[in-house]
Amino acid sequence: MSEHKIWSKEDLFKEISSYMNEQHVGIVKKAYEFASICHKDQFRQSGEPYIVHPIQVASILATLKMDPETVSAGLLHDVVEDTGAELSDIAELFGNDIELIVDGVTKLGKIKYKSNQEQLAENHRKLLLAMCKDIRVMIVKLADRLHNMRTLKHLKPEKQRRISNETLEIYAPLADRLGIGTIKWELEDISLRYLNPQQYYRIVHLMNSKRDERVSYINEAVKEVNQQVKQMGLKNVEVYGRPKHLYSVYHKMVIKKKQFEQIYDLLAVRCIVDSIKDCYAVLGAIHTKWSPMPGRFKDYIAMPKANMYQSLHTTVVGPGGRPLEVQIRTKEMHQIAEYGVAAHWAYKEGATDEVKESSDNNRLNWFKRIIELQEDTDSASDFMDGVKGDLFGDHVYAFTPQGDVLELPKGAGPLDMAYLIHTDIGNHTVGSRVNGKIEPLDYQIKTGDIVEIMTSSSSAGPSQDWISLVSTSRAKHKIRQYFKTRDREKNVNAGREILTKAVKDAGYDVNEIMTKEHLEDAIKGTYYNQVNDMFAEIGFGNKQPNGIVNILTASIRDEAEKKRIEQQQKDILENHQTIEKPTDDVNKTNKNKKPSDGIVIEGVDNLLVRLSHCCSPVPGDEVVGYITKGRGVSVHRKDCPNINDNDERLVSVTWNIASDNHASFSANIEVQGYNRNNLLNDVIKKVSTICKQINSIEGKVDHDKTAVISLKVGVRNLEQLDMIIDHLKNIPDVYVVKRPFM
Repeated sequence: MSEHKIWSKEDLFKEISSYMNEQHVGIVKKAYEFASICHKDQFRQSGEPYIVHPIQVASILATLKMDPETVSAGLLHDVVEDTGAELSDIAELFGNDIELIVDGVTKLGKIKYKSNQEQLAENHRKLLLAMCKDIRVMIVKLADRLHNMRTLKHLKPEKQRRISNETLEIYAPLADRLGIGTIKWELEDISLRYLNPQQYYRIVHLMNSKRDERVSYINEAVKEVNQQVKQMGLKNVEVYGRPKHLYSVYHKMVIKKKQFEQIYDLLAVRCIVDSIKDCYAVLGAIHTKWSPMPGRFKDYIAMPKANMYQSLHTTVVGPGGRPLEVQIRTKEMHQIAEYGVAAHWAYKEGATDEVKESSDNNRLNWFKRIIELQEDTDSASDFMDGVKGDLFGDHVYAFTPQGDVLELPKGAGPLDMAYLIHTDIGNHTVGSRVNGKIEPLDYQIKTGDIVEIMTSSSSAGPSQDWISLVSTSRAKHKIRQYFKTRDREKNVNAGREILTKAVKDAGYDVNEIMTKEHLEDAIKGTYYNQVNDMFAEIGFGNKQPNGIVNILTASIRDEAEKKRIEQQQKDILENHQTIEKPTDDVNKTNKNKKPSDGIVIEGVDNLLVRLSHCCSPVPGDEVVGYITKGRGVSVHRKDCPNINDNDERLVSVTWNIASDNHASFSANIEVQGYNRNNLLNDVIKKVSTICKQINSIEGKVDHDKTAVISLKVGVRNLEQLDMIIDHLKNIPDVYVVKRPFM
């Protein structure tokens, strides 16, 4: 991945001064001063001052030409979450608009009884609902996420994968929905780099392998298109080759099972013209010059995408008989394709809020669906599942008999469409007619279908098997809601019985736990307004009782855990003498080898200590001790998969290494890369420049030509090991460098 420019505050001020007036530049400068004071003495995991991050976020927003409120919010987006500043301070100093944006981007505090997954879903829901009030909330969040992705290399691998997966599931689709292509493409490419490095670097290698040949081909195609356009007398037509993004290639190769050679739009030309009339004129010129490939023409001008994207796409048999994709659009369409809704919020001096709102909300009516999903779901997790499935997946476009266009997730059927139109229409559906022909309710709608929903006022209502016939969260919820309302009293009684049994099965006193006060306290951590609502959900089968039992018994379990830990510490101190002490011979061996001399066990002396081979900890690693039977204490890295955090035999240990200690600690390194000539030689050279002790080295080649090189090296500490790993990552064609677990 290419390195990105690190913007200074001077770069930022210069950029905004190029398009803002002096008063608005002053607002941004004031925001910078406040943020720099709030973040003083704070540092990121990369080691750089924290204020660097807000400056980069604001700079991304400035390159999008965002208004002063948005750029200022970019500078202030972390002050409430990570410093002592309050939202009231933001409102007082910068006004309600900036306060609203900062509040929307700020994560929720930890919610009692919520798992990490539920907490994450809550934060996403808050962000999406805030976006519906002001689209700038999401634009700031996307800029924040983009810079965090650019600096992801400073985090641990498991966190890199979690954040990358979240980015692909939530933030890249949101950027796509908002039409901000420049951010979407980069988020996808960086996510792929961390989630599937083998495929990422394989595609890089494939794209680089014949780059000169492709560039030559594109240059020839551009020249011929320009000649055709010139003959037609069209002016101000910009023609150029466009790069293909890595994730797009990956998606077609892996998801759509295509070979690299079958991806036609690797070779693509873009034409930017003045008017819609010129778009179709250039299309005619290109189809006159080259034969269009059947089924490869898309008119997004006549039928724009939901994210406002407009363009003509055609694939033709180009020079030399090779497929060539051509995109044709106006300058305004190109701005929207690159910057999407951000183009509408771009700084326009004197523009009113009303103008901005009309340009956004009329064209992004899918916001209404987010509000509807919020109303249709009972938990944040269900809400986010609905957003991912209904709004971020592949879609089809169907027509009503009146000619209205409805967007539906791919796989949706007539019932999904009925409930999208109105709940009453869904509940009274008796059949459907597609393109004039009666179709069953499990029919899957295709783009271009004209779908008529047949209803009857005497309909008996939904049946239970409808749940399996619908695919949207909205339709599923509406059907379940119908049965919950109809059978509420029965569900309440069943839910009370189920929860009572679960409490009893867990070994607790029902009379102590199932009190009115206890139950009312329990629903404070949920979205239920009444205890009977909770019972009804359990009785209906929408809520498992175990989670409620955990909430009801939390204080009892906390007290028991506290006593267990106190007893464990007491047992270790009283009984450590029963663990085998090191003999004189062992002591001599240890003194010669040195590694275990650097470990101190909290509250205990004179125990046999050894460093575990499965994770090979070195000084600087966070470590934990494990009491073994007859073999003393085994020291592991805290992230070692062989360690169970709840194991009673874990003890606290720390490193105690003298600064002048030059002992060598064994560490394992795994290098994955493209199996080219001299790769092994380059790896050995890099390691040898930093570390003089290579204890062993092995290599193998996988079926996809990925070389896997395993090394065991001797290092003084984690700092030296990290230096080796960083140097290895810079070797050409190396995909991954990591410390493996044995």
